Amino acid sequence: MITKKKNQHLNVACGMAHSVALLSNGTIQCWGNNEWNQCDPVHLTFTNIIQVDCGVFHSIALTSNGTVQYWGDNTSNQYDPIYLTFTNVVQVVCGQWHSIALISDGTIRCWGDNSGNQCDYVHHTLTNVIQVACGCHHSVALLSNGIVRCWGDNHGNQCDPIHLTLTNVIQVACGNNHSVALLSNGTVRCWGNNGNNQCDPVHLTLTDVIQVTCGCRNSTALLDNGTVRCWGDNRDNQCDPVHLTFTDVIQIASGHHHSVVLLTNGTVRCWGDNTNNQCDSIHLTFTDVVQIDCGYTHSIVLLANGTVRCWGYNYYNQCDPIHLTITNIMLNTFVLW
Repeated sequence: MITKKKNQHLNVACGMAHSVALLSNGTIQCWGNNEWNQCDPVHLTFTNIIQVDCGVFHSIALTSNGTVQYWGDNTSNQYDPIYLTFTNVVQVVCGQWHSIALISDGTIRCWGDNSGNQCDYVHHTLTNVIQVACGCHHSVALLSNGIVRCWGDNHGNQCDPIHLTLTNVIQVACGNNHSVALLSNGTVRCWGNNGNNQCDPVHLTLTDVIQVTCGCRNSTALLDNGTVRCWGDNRDNQCDPVHLTFTDVIQIASGHHHSVVLLTNGTVRCWGDNTNNQCDSIHLTFTDVVQIDCGYTHSIVLLANGTVRCWGYNYYNQCDPIHLTITNIMLNTFVLW
């Protein structure tokens, strides 16, 4: 039986059309779209990796000595060599074309696409940061005193200064142009682009929330009783009310227009856009799943035996059956919040 647990470092991660898996020996495996070398075999020689994450066309890995490794698309300096000198990093996250590293002293470093000031150097002066999250062109930091700081593109008010007054925040998540904060009392606050009701005030009445995630234009909350609530863009049924009847959910993940949940019995449920079989019902037969993640149009699960299963859009082999033979993928051991 799997028990509820807080959000943890990703050991399988998805980009737009590629995937990365962290193995128990600290090495990685990458597959899928390699147009920008985001699956370049040379990176399979990395060792002592403890966390991975993916942007649209780039990947990032955190090593046990607190340094970072990057590969893939570099058109926006998202793996500028100057950042290879970082030390004492404890978390790495990717936006679409930018990355953030959280340092052990509570400071951050941002690099990559800065078209919306999402890598504005003024924010390198932030201290006491305990979690970071990235949207398309904006960034959010959670501080140890429970307040948030947002910077970058503000065309949808996703960096609206009014939200800098939030207190008692324990988790933050970003969609393309909106953000969600989970408070210590189990309620949520949403801000940013509300064109699809992804920041609908009615959901501010939710209670007993323990995890939040964001899709492109929708938001999902996991409640302490194992049920989920979804709101926002529903054009592909990614907020379909029928899925609000799920119980015993322990983890949620959001893709561009679809969602996946992990149940206590180790099975998964998927809903939303299924044009590329990323919600194919055949995968509901998986058992012993311990972690889930979503790319734009594909899904991936980590099984208790250290293997992976992938499904959805496969044009770039991001769901290539050959990778189903990968074994000894590291199970979660690191807690973020």
